[in-house]
Amino acid sequence: MRYVLDELRQREVEQELPVIRIKIDYELVTLHDALQVDDKVEIIKSKERLEQLRLQWEEITKRTL
Repeated sequence: MRYVLDELRQREVEQELPVIRIKIDYELVTLHDALQVDDKVEIIKSKERLEQLRLQWEEITKRTL
């Protein structure tokens, strides 16, 4: 039974990580654009979203260990 649960967790991670990676890439582009035009509000928002995505990434990878 434990093996089945571990396999399910691994599959979940394999599905979630690419989605988070795409979101991080998009947010990095958004941050770059905001930095280019010196949009302070958008820079702060983008950094906050990146922090949330980082926390999600860490949580998911911890589940697999």
